[in-house]
Amino acid sequence: MSEIHSGVEFGAGTTDETFDLEQEPATKKIEGRTPWQLARARLRRDKLSMVALVVASLVVLMAILAPILDAVGILKPNDFNPELIDPALGGYPIGPLGGMSWTHPLGVEPGTGRDTLSRVVLGLTFSLIVAISATLIAVVFGTVLGLIAGFLGHWSDWSISRFADMVLAFPVTLMLLALSGMFIDIIGKVVPNDNVATGLYIIFVLGFFGWPTFARIIRGQVLSMREREFIEAARSLGASNRRIYFKELLPNLWAPILVYGTLVLPAYVSAEAALSFLGVGIKPPTPTLGNILANSVNYASSVPIFFLVPGLAIATVVLSFNLLGDGLRDALDPKADR
Repeated sequence: MSEIHSGVEFGAGTTDETFDLEQEPATKKIEGRTPWQLARARLRRDKLSMVALVVASLVVLMAILAPILDAVGILKPNDFNPELIDPALGGYPIGPLGGMSWTHPLGVEPGTGRDTLSRVVLGLTFSLIVAISATLIAVVFGTVLGLIAGFLGHWSDWSISRFADMVLAFPVTLMLLALSGMFIDIIGKVVPNDNVATGLYIIFVLGFFGWPTFARIIRGQVLSMREREFIEAARSLGASNRRIYFKELLPNLWAPILVYGTLVLPAYVSAEAALSFLGVGIKPPTPTLGNILANSVNYASSVPIFFLVPGLAIATVVLSFNLLGDGLRDALDPKADR
């Protein structure tokens, strides 16, 4: 009887254990990931793009903080230091490497003794203001016209496409030089500051001549989407064109908008620097990376560090944003195998 009793107890225990196992899920729940989560995962695996993202973020943060640091007196971009230059040597900085010291880590400007680090950091702010503003104009204007041309088609597409062809036919640099005097004078009647008027002129011209390329990109994307099921469903439900633009099409275009913005912004930073060499850029004492580099060319052989600092600053900004744009383009491509 004892053996039978123990066997019954063992059988009961086995039944309980089996019941407990049946309460556990056979497999774990599989969670889906959004396109943004997939893109972020691909971007994180790209080490070079992550380094570019960190550098670009630091550049933007530095540009934001520079005016604040200037206002509280930490940066002193316009303070002359005649004791740090040698008039007998033509105004060259006293000391090695362009007058580098703990007070002036990147040396001082020949002829004036102004702190190079302060001027480069504040110049980064003004250069990015010009580049970001021109990029926003090109992106917004190009997005709107690209949406209209791609979705409506017919005469709207033909008119916008021909207008874009006409704008692309004009050389940007030549137009900037040819129209600078007239338009800066016109803007100067509204804005009394000459440098502000010049900056607004550069922003407007770069943005105006930059939208056609982006409009063509958006137009091509819209042409491939306007016949898809979700657009047909919106039309059948009576959605207006405005709702289709902003609720159906635009959310599917954020990837090319983001990629194009990060690629065209460094091009505008370089354009601002190039215009300073041509005499159209913002004039000193307001610092920009362009006019600092243009001034440093005169001292490239005698004080090379003064030439290298703004040159490396421009190269860092352009390279970081270009690499970030390339990384975003690969990460946002659903067919990318990274």
